Amino acid sequence: MTRLTILGLGPGAADHMTAEALAHLQAIDSLVLRTRVHPTVALLPGHLRVTSFDDLYETALDFSSIYQRIAAELIEQVVQGQDVTYAVPGHPLIAEATTRHIRRMADERGVAVRIIAGLSFVEPVCEVLGLDPFERGLQLLDALELGQQAAFPAASEPQTRAWSELQGVGPYAPPLLPFPLVTTQPALIAQLYNRRAASEVKLALLTRYPAQHPITIVSAAGILGHTRARTLPLHELDHQQELDHLTVGYVPPLAVHDDVRGIEGIQWVVARLLGPQGCPWDREQTHLSLRPYLLEEAHEVLEALDANDPEAASEELGDLLLQILMHSEMARQAGAYDFGDVTGQIATKLIRRHPHVFGDLAVSGSAEVLRNWESIKAQEHAEKGKSRTSLLDGIPVGLPALAAAQKLGQKAAKVGFDWPDVAGVWAKVREELHEIETAEPAQRSEEFGDLLFVVARLASWLGVDAETALREANAKFRRRFAACERLADGRDLKQLSPQELDNLWNAAKREERGNGAS
Repeated sequence: MTRLTILGLGPGAADHMTAEALAHLQAIDSLVLRTRVHPTVALLPGHLRVTSFDDLYETALDFSSIYQRIAAELIEQVVQGQDVTYAVPGHPLIAEATTRHIRRMADERGVAVRIIAGLSFVEPVCEVLGLDPFERGLQLLDALELGQQAAFPAASEPQTRAWSELQGVGPYAPPLLPFPLVTTQPALIAQLYNRRAASEVKLALLTRYPAQHPITIVSAAGILGHTRARTLPLHELDHQQELDHLTVGYVPPLAVHDDVRGIEGIQWVVARLLGPQGCPWDREQTHLSLRPYLLEEAHEVLEALDANDPEAASEELGDLLLQILMHSEMARQAGAYDFGDVTGQIATKLIRRHPHVFGDLAVSGSAEVLRNWESIKAQEHAEKGKSRTSLLDGIPVGLPALAAAQKLGQKAAKVGFDWPDVAGVWAKVREELHEIETAEPAQRSEEFGDLLFVVARLASWLGVDAETALREANAKFRRRFAACERLADGRDLKQLSPQELDNLWNAAKREERGNGAS
């Protein structure tokens, strides 16, 4: 039976190879190397025909394909009837990504795999750095796998492209999820073999680590008299010239409060604020006392989004997240629920309500998505014994009145409680305006409310979000009134005539339109 043997060459010296490895090399005729860039290669038995995959490192379009191509080629050779010995630096089972790919493919194809051990790079690197690999849970990772992005499907048709491309804001780049390292534990990153690989590693690490975070480069790991280490800021990693397959990067752990780009960092901060010796004000709060801040932060997010201010939106979303984390930590301490329950419920709900994404359900478009959503939601409520008695149930009473009016009308319209066409809505608007004009003072509030409700229905017919439209109109009025105050050049607006005020308003409008606003 043909077999694939994976042999470890050790970190870089002949005496790092095991007796089993040396005996096997004497007994075979040909050897396939992952890379020739390894000191032990020069010491291999002279009778061997040696080939390598070095060309892949320079010609592959992306790093993620290199190891899969190596594994596929080796497995195919064995399937074709060849006995193959494949040699890798270090130990085949220690941070050697090709071994994982080979073993997975071998299981699928029924190929036998033999592992011949070698001293790994971990021991000499830990010796140089003075590390105990078990003290802080040392992580081992291959550089070429660090930057692998989420394996989301590619768009099959133009309408299935990602949000960024459908909205015309730029090409789609998958996120780095899940992040491959626990940032609060130390890590060794092997195979920093050139500046291109180092650049990929740097960009991946910068998604979670500060640019000034130290990284120690260990060169010639395991080669007696040549191993050396130097520490530099992370942002300089790909500026180094002396990088090869024996280069290893050591990333020291972040303190949890320095892990500010990860959710656990802010969770820790909130837990500290609400814990023993925490903030007196925070520890005095309750779920009820925090309600106004939750509403306030949500409105500040809306303001930042309306202003198309990405920096402000980022900050305000953080403030809103803080409120969610405060409630979650209070509930955790009370034994009610925790942040894991919050994220777990929304994640499972989204997966359950999107069977066209996470399952095999086919949909014709967004209208069918919404119908499925409502159907699944009704089923969920029924399973929880929370069947709604009215179609209008589920609209929060705390919604702003205009937004609530539009949602109430939209819900009622689903069962035909609506005008047959938009002409009927326009007629009703005119009718309500006339009723306000002729109403007695005591009835004006009621009639005005009727008008606003019908205007909210008109907004739905016209495809307009009424709450957003009014919020944007308020913002526009603020901008133009502030411009009037500025254009008055110190004059008291209260002292100006109606015509002068009108002139200022028109000037403010012209100025804004000249800047590209509507």
